[in-house]
Amino acid sequence: METPEEHIERLRASTFSIGRERNPLAPMLDQAVKYLSAELYAKDVHFLMELIQNAEDNEYLEGVDPSLEFVLTSRDITNTGAPATLLVFNNEKGFSAENINSICAVGNSTKKGNRKRGYIGEKGIGFKSVFLISAQPYIFSNGYQIRFNENPCPHCELGYIVPEWVHENPSLSDIKQIYGSNCELPNATLILPLKPDKVKAVKHQLSSIQPEVLLFLSKIKRLSAREHNEDPSLNTVSAITKETDFVTRKNIDAESYTLHLSAEENSDEFAKECGYYLWKQKFPVRQENRIDRRMEVEDWVITLAFPNGERLLRGMKYSPGIYAFLPTEMVSNFPFIIQADFILASSRETIQWDNIWNQGILDCVPFAFINALISLIKTVDDAPRSSLPPMFNFLPVHSSPFEKLNTVRESIRSKLAEEDIVPSESHTRQKFFHKPREVFRIIPAFGNILKMAREQGVSLHNLSSHGYKVLDFSFDKPEYDDILEFLGVVPVSSDWYVKCIQGSNIVMGVSEETYLELLHFLAVNWHYWLYNTGMGNIPLIKYVDVDGSVSLSTINESAQQHDKTPFT
Repeated sequence: METPEEHIERLRASTFSIGRERNPLAPMLDQAVKYLSAELYAKDVHFLMELIQNAEDNEYLEGVDPSLEFVLTSRDITNTGAPATLLVFNNEKGFSAENINSICAVGNSTKKGNRKRGYIGEKGIGFKSVFLISAQPYIFSNGYQIRFNENPCPHCELGYIVPEWVHENPSLSDIKQIYGSNCELPNATLILPLKPDKVKAVKHQLSSIQPEVLLFLSKIKRLSAREHNEDPSLNTVSAITKETDFVTRKNIDAESYTLHLSAEENSDEFAKECGYYLWKQKFPVRQENRIDRRMEVEDWVITLAFPNGERLLRGMKYSPGIYAFLPTEMVSNFPFIIQADFILASSRETIQWDNIWNQGILDCVPFAFINALISLIKTVDDAPRSSLPPMFNFLPVHSSPFEKLNTVRESIRSKLAEEDIVPSESHTRQKFFHKPREVFRIIPAFGNILKMAREQGVSLHNLSSHGYKVLDFSFDKPEYDDILEFLGVVPVSSDWYVKCIQGSNIVMGVSEETYLELLHFLAVNWHYWLYNTGMGNIPLIKYVDVDGSVSLSTINESAQQHDKTPFT
């Protein structure tokens, strides 16, 4: 069996004709690789996304928690004159001979056509994206010690894909010294001596890796970035870890689970952890939405993430709302995150809006959202009603800057209109839900009076029996005005207040203080809208009769009769 070094020498001879007759296609292949590496992605950030994507697609030994580590050092361990070197450590199984053959070719990925097996890589650039920041990337893995060069090899006139064995600079001891001399090296290490004009960009990208990048990766559990300086006090460290609490199977096509992200770094300036409720649902791919690039995929898998608390933005004002396993740069303006196998623009910044595959996914998002919201609101039977309103903060109340996402938003609104999802006020611990158009708001001041009446023992059993279901008091607050407007929940009619007071013992059953609150409410609103209701004809005014007993009179009667003394 040949050694890794023998494999490289054979590859150089058989594939690149080194030591043999010159390959006439060499200049053409060189231009093809240059175009692939330089033009496919427009930003330096994409080398980072490609490396994270590759780590997610890698295979790991059983019992290993997959991790990816970036270490930036000022040491020139490759002796190439680089002002800084980025080392990338991944505890995967490591490079095989087949993997080496793949990166020494163009468009010959070992992951090609394996979408159904969970691979998220797509464009075939992978490792070659590192040429955006490094002219001579190195790979140390499973006995392989090789490097590549963006400049054409003098022996075959090809750049980028011709491997060269590394005998020294760096040595394994150099790498271990930076990684940690007491730690065993992971199976795969990339050494990237940085181009001088890329050092600042790389530092910026490493320092701004968003913790949410791990949300939809099924393998990677930890991602870290740190600096290695001669003066340890100058070192910076940031790390992101992910932990999944539990998975609850809902049915054959959907599941939900809770996931926690935590961020560790030197600064205490930003939030350190956040929990996310994730809803994952499968939808069959419709025939009219099939495309060649996804012909083997039978189901769209859509995952929605709902942050429970402050999102981990690390100082950013906004965070991406659309993911294709890794984040795009699309800020959706929705309070939840959409993840699916979208077809991306070549820049990776956005999805392709006119792509029929993507349109099929977007058509399914409202269905997934409704199911997720119902799950959030209705599955915990013993949760107090007061815990329900915050769940509605996930509604896409505000419009999106993207037209097709606004179509998704309107579809969600129309579907919610037909769901029994809005809680009504109840005199028991049991929760009741209704369609938004069946539930109505009451004036907050009157709601406070009813709450005080209930606390004082007044029965409100028939509160929702006057032709209207009353919105749960914990939901009927100014902070939810935008949400209730989005749902289409409107105020009750004026006549409801008449029926409510008339159908209860609120006048005689409450304390004097609460009774005065009721009179104040009536006085404040009388000339605005109460005067033309039947409120003047129901017994409301307390007075002391001639025999000393407390009786009731209507407002209209009190205005006409002056021999009764109002009770104050």
